[in-house]
Amino acid sequence: MLNYHRTVDIQRVFDAYEAELLLVEEKLKKMLQSNALLIPFVGAYILNSGGKRLRPLFLLSSARFAGYKGNDHISLASIIELIHTASLLHDDVVDAAQLRRGMPTAHSVWGNQVVILVGDFLYSNALKTAVSFGNQKVMEALSHATTSMTEGELFQLQKSGDTEITEAEYRRIISAKTGILISSACRIGAIIGGMPSREEDALARFGLKAGTAFQMADDVLDYMAEEGELGKRLGKDLEEGKVTLPLIYLLQSASTSEKQEVKDILSRELSDNGLKRILMLFRHYNVIEESMKRASGLVEDAKSELSIFQPSSHGDEMFELADYALMRQN
Repeated sequence: MLNYHRTVDIQRVFDAYEAELLLVEEKLKKMLQSNALLIPFVGAYILNSGGKRLRPLFLLSSARFAGYKGNDHISLASIIELIHTASLLHDDVVDAAQLRRGMPTAHSVWGNQVVILVGDFLYSNALKTAVSFGNQKVMEALSHATTSMTEGELFQLQKSGDTEITEAEYRRIISAKTGILISSACRIGAIIGGMPSREEDALARFGLKAGTAFQMADDVLDYMAEEGELGKRLGKDLEEGKVTLPLIYLLQSASTSEKQEVKDILSRELSDNGLKRILMLFRHYNVIEESMKRASGLVEDAKSELSIFQPSSHGDEMFELADYALMRQN
């Protein structure tokens, strides 16, 4: 049985895959090539905006964990990142977001029409490249992910500003939007490594839970990080009408009058004083700590999915990737 209570050394993991991640970067540049000149410009703008390539790293690690020895994992990891990039372009338009990783969002530079079409190209090119592998299971994993991501975005839009949203509904959104792509990355690593269905499903569940915890922690950090750390303003999600785990916990814990006060704040354009009041209530009810505990518990659940495997150095790397979800405030 694997020991999943351990210290995080994420840099060791990035170092171990440095050469492969460089090949992923080269592949991504090729996948952005097009006679339509805006495609490479807009694609490179967001790809070079500081992402850590966590999703490709999940695929590379899973493939190695599964014993894969070939080179297809480079292109498949690039496909995962391209799908992620397309989703960011579309999400920023839907959310009318002005900043992404501390930089103006692509649609605020080139406009919605261009960015939507570039996002469409990235999705299409990613799936076209995937088809070339002739692997039905890989295509099923990718198509399931892209379908789920769209449904998740629509459900999030449906629940925008809804202070009655439940924790289960919130988890459904972040699982569908973030968890599923990391789950697919892990499943594809298992598929090309030739793992049996039981092991493949375990890796997919690991990715789903780790990815969901990653988004959960990101939503908590939205109330902790200043611009320049995570590249977004404090309370950005609240401005965009996203009711995430900290606010759900606050509404569960606050007194009746405080709940009404919070709802009144959210019913208007968010002011600095309104945000300060909500943050004060967060501190009073230990909302941030409780939210991070939930994310931490989900990481442990993710790691327990790998308990069917024998201990290995690559298994340790998978654990460190999952733990990284909780470490990014540093």
